[in-house]
Amino acid sequence: MHRSGALMAWNVFKFCTALRSLGSIMIFLVLGVIGVSYYTVVIINYGPSLFNGGLDSLIALAVLVLFHALLVMLLWSYGTVVLTDPGGVPMNWRPVMDEERGESDPLTELDDSVNPRVRVCRKCNQLKPPRCHHCSVCGRCILKMDHHCVWVVNCVGALNYKFFLLFLLYTFLETTLVTVSLLPHFIAFFSDGEIPGTPGILAATFLAFVLNLAFALSVMGFLIMHISLVLGNTTTIEAYEKKPELRWCYDLGRKKNFEQVFGTDKRYWLIPGYSEEDRRRMPELQGLDYPSKPDLDLQDL
Repeated sequence: MHRSGALMAWNVFKFCTALRSLGSIMIFLVLGVIGVSYYTVVIINYGPSLFNGGLDSLIALAVLVLFHALLVMLLWSYGTVVLTDPGGVPMNWRPVMDEERGESDPLTELDDSVNPRVRVCRKCNQLKPPRCHHCSVCGRCILKMDHHCVWVVNCVGALNYKFFLLFLLYTFLETTLVTVSLLPHFIAFFSDGEIPGTPGILAATFLAFVLNLAFALSVMGFLIMHISLVLGNTTTIEAYEKKPELRWCYDLGRKKNFEQVFGTDKRYWLIPGYSEEDRRRMPELQGLDYPSKPDLDLQDL
């Protein structure tokens, strides 16, 4: 029995290691899809159309300007979510005491099965703030953890959730633009008429269209799901944990739920960054200012 448990732990460890290695491959896959799309749209299709004159030049200019603008935002968001720490538990963190309710020091009662107001990570052996979960891939506790994403080689948590959502948004818009702009060429590929271009150009156009269509459809589903989670102030993990018949204690209303992720300054909503005022509110958004009690009231948030 002991051997079986040890074998299972070893297999889980190997699986987590494999996920970390897979992340590097995913980065190159993302860059590869972007490279194929850029070559197809800019180099061999709409770039040359700029010199045709008339309506063709105007359409080509509009496609190229929009393509590059979305590409810049996509790469900016992607780089930010990859490089931004999702948020770890500060050293020696302890819950905020509520003296009016006569709470004792939670550090004297580390057994969270006895004291439900204290959550302890069995792997990190430290106190856990509300909405904090341990990531087996990263090997640490993540604040307001949503999930570990192999596509960004990082956990998605309190500090980079906004950047992840912007990455999804701009990926969807970019892949949709590429799909729509290559649709006439894709239709011509199956037409009976003569198609201009070498077999290599036709193959690249066909491949770019199929890849971008697949990414646009899949990312659209994830984007819709995460928008609903943001408006309900819920993470992916919490969506499976919470009881649907009870009112979610973190739900502050759609406007405030949205602002907890994207900040209060509208000028920064579509940019992978925060204003100075919103950065000062980060401890509140991470959950580090929440008092230690089992059922949080709305006024405590």
